[in-house]
Amino acid sequence: MRRTVIPIAIVIAALTATGWASGEIKQQGNLRLTFDGRLAPKRLPRAALAPVTVQVRGKIGTADGGRPPQLSRLEFAFNRQGHISTRGLPSCEVGDLEGTTTAGAREACGKAQVGHGRFRAYVDLPGRKPVPFEGEALAFNGLVGDGEPAVLLHVYGSAPTSVTFVLPFKVRHVDQGEFGTLFVARPPRIASEVGYITELELTLGREYMFRGKQRSYLSARCAAPTFLPGAVFTLARGSFAFVNGQKIVSTLSGNCWVRRAKG
Repeated sequence: MRRTVIPIAIVIAALTATGWASGEIKQQGNLRLTFDGRLAPKRLPRAALAPVTVQVRGKIGTADGGRPPQLSRLEFAFNRQGHISTRGLPSCEVGDLEGTTTAGAREACGKAQVGHGRFRAYVDLPGRKPVPFEGEALAFNGLVGDGEPAVLLHVYGSAPTSVTFVLPFKVRHVDQGEFGTLFVARPPRIASEVGYITELELTLGREYMFRGKQRSYLSARCAAPTFLPGAVFTLARGSFAFVNGQKIVSTLSGNCWVRRAKG
């Protein structure tokens, strides 16, 4: 009896946590990474899928406050209890978004939008302090290559100068393991060798109508055992690779409550 009670108590304590999922601050040499995220809502059906949004945030820095290396590859993996559906959802192509402002991107591909966020970067010019560069990010359902599914992240900033770039995250599905969906991207080099990304925040999720039925781009369930009111699970994994060969992987834990069926 005691062996059963203690683990259940730990689970209940973890379920009461709110806000961002707890992500560790990872450090490799001088390089430091903070990765966190959250799932909403937390109350979900035990078996059926329900609409959700997922938010992730990565922050890159250094222990001594100096310049971090540029990102060369970025990967987000999400728990396999989540599901992506693009059936009936309009799609967009990279060419539709290149060279556009945030307003222009919405005008060109607004019907395909599946998320939003913000980014922050710096341009390091000789003889000057690093210049901050930040702006809004929009995420669109898209296709790349020979029709490969993707999320197209449109990034636009207007200060200190106007810059637009489109970052395609290829969407890949995995058949084994705790993670079922991968988003993989290779960030462009900002301002050649003098720019570097320090923070990226992204929220994915959208409900839409198709053939008279309500659908959701992201959906999930709370796969808790029948004797528990909720579950603690691995929400996401972030993998950050850099041009100097360093790589940091960080995993987030999440929680959910079982939502009672109506009626």
